[in-house]
Amino acid sequence: MGKSGSQNLANKRLWISIYFVMVLAALWFVPARCLQCRIQRCNAEYVASTSPSGGLQDEPLASVGYCTALRAYSLCTRRTARGCRGDLVFHSAVFRIKELFSQHNCSSEGPTSPTRAAGTPSPAAASLCDYESWALASGPGSTGSQVSYAHCGLFGDPHLRTFRDEFQTCKVEGAWPLIDNRYLSVQVTNVPVVLGSSATATSKITVIFKAFRGCTEQKVYQATTEDLPSAFLDGTRSGGDGASLWITERGGVADGEGRQVKIRARYVGTSIIVRQVGRYLTFAIRMPEAVLGSAEQGGGLQLCLTGCPQGELIGGAHPALPQAPPPRQAFTAERAAARCRETLKVEDVYFQSCVFDLLTTGDPQFSLAAFGALEDLKALPPSRLEQEEGPLETGTSQISNAAAPRGTGMKPHLLLLLLTLLLLLL
Repeated sequence: MGKSGSQNLANKRLWISIYFVMVLAALWFVPARCLQCRIQRCNAEYVASTSPSGGLQDEPLASVGYCTALRAYSLCTRRTARGCRGDLVFHSAVFRIKELFSQHNCSSEGPTSPTRAAGTPSPAAASLCDYESWALASGPGSTGSQVSYAHCGLFGDPHLRTFRDEFQTCKVEGAWPLIDNRYLSVQVTNVPVVLGSSATATSKITVIFKAFRGCTEQKVYQATTEDLPSAFLDGTRSGGDGASLWITERGGVADGEGRQVKIRARYVGTSIIVRQVGRYLTFAIRMPEAVLGSAEQGGGLQLCLTGCPQGELIGGAHPALPQAPPPRQAFTAERAAARCRETLKVEDVYFQSCVFDLLTTGDPQFSLAAFGALEDLKALPPSRLEQEEGPLETGTSQISNAAAPRGTGMKPHLLLLLLTLLLLLL
């Protein structure tokens, strides 16, 4: 009896041990059986988030959104790694993700795209409509960095400040392209100001904002000497959802004279000011330098990028000066300088442009063209001036000294022009 009881106890202990081993084995292998390889789902989410319908466009504007989608892809593969240990598709995807991080200069640290319901826009797509936000957040060591901007202005009869800070006076009669890239194009039409003079002034400005998926449809703005509208040609005052592209109207540059319209294209980090000064128009634009790179690769004539052609320059190697002075001279050099000093306190390139315009046209309203251009430079400054001079202030020598184009000082060709005009008028 004792022996039989001991054997039964031993058998019970054995079965209990076997039972616990089986339970532990079941608990150990349950996760492996429940986890499935979801690499196909990861692949599908990545393709959906990087397709055109997902809101992403060509580089460079889509770089941040693409890196966000790539990080989400990588996170998805890590979460399904235990269930995909022997899956060749999984290992191929992991290898490809490493290559894509390197090719697109994406950081593995940063935000990822959450899974979204079908038909709803992704956060990455929404961020594409705010150029400054994603540009400041992109790239390694981006903390504290700033977007670099360039400025171009056209005013007077006419004077051109290019994106490269070159200052020129040109004829450019007729229609001429200022800017033409994948995001927008700008064309101006210039007409003669005075009979017998080669000087012209801008009578028409056309700005075309090209369609950008998820941010704006194509919009066209057109201003003429008869009409400076505060809306696009289709009657609307915004594009997309209203936060990507919009128009605002403001008052004149001085004493209530003239009007100005400001257009803000947030999705491409661009601001434009169009002014009406007397019978003519002025134009100013501020664009990110990164956006200008694509325009340079496209080639073609763009006055804001390349400047005026040699044969159109006034005061260059072969100045195209008027054959005879205008039939009625309204200003002497002294009167023109005195008039320009009323609005321009410092005798810089904008002051010289003002004097030149008054001597050439005899139109006193042209003194406001240079003043408006200087105001636009303050409102839409290139990054170089902000970095070298700090915040620009109107009416101080600081902005006037900063306004001098790089490496040109007071631009001697304008002084030669003034002297030649004086000799012709004597």
